[in-house]
Amino acid sequence: MAQEPSPEEISQFVERFAGVLANSGVPTMSARVMGRMLVSPTGTMTAAELAESLKISQPAVSGAVRQLLQVSFISRERLPGSRKDHYRIREDVFAAILERRNDALGEWESSSRAGANLFGPDSPVGHRLTEAADFFAFIKTDLDQLIKNWRAEHPR
Repeated sequence: MAQEPSPEEISQFVERFAGVLANSGVPTMSARVMGRMLVSPTGTMTAAELAESLKISQPAVSGAVRQLLQVSFISRERLPGSRKDHYRIREDVFAAILERRNDALGEWESSSRAGANLFGPDSPVGHRLTEAADFFAFIKTDLDQLIKNWRAEHPR
């Protein structure tokens, strides 16, 4: 059995992980909260616990939590006997992230096709935009199937 990581090792991991998420477009504070919740043994934490462990202010936690709740990456719950809100990271959070990214690909495709129509499909710009739209459609279709396959193999 692996040795329990030290608080410093956990913090270093959370910051590295959050950096990866932030580089992918997740807001920094939200990425840090996600990273910290991900390594919580129970998958739940209070705002105070998040603020203390991440060494950030309660308002910073509040903003990050609000954003993560809005995109359904975490949920809010009350544990029996507790007056505090506990936040739980969604079990399939990474599939949910990719699902949202895939929705964006659909918007990129639609926008590119509109541009191709505007410039005409035979113009250099129209050709470039049609190729972009085709690419986004191709990736979106494959990613849709990958997410379905993942969920079929890993039911909740």
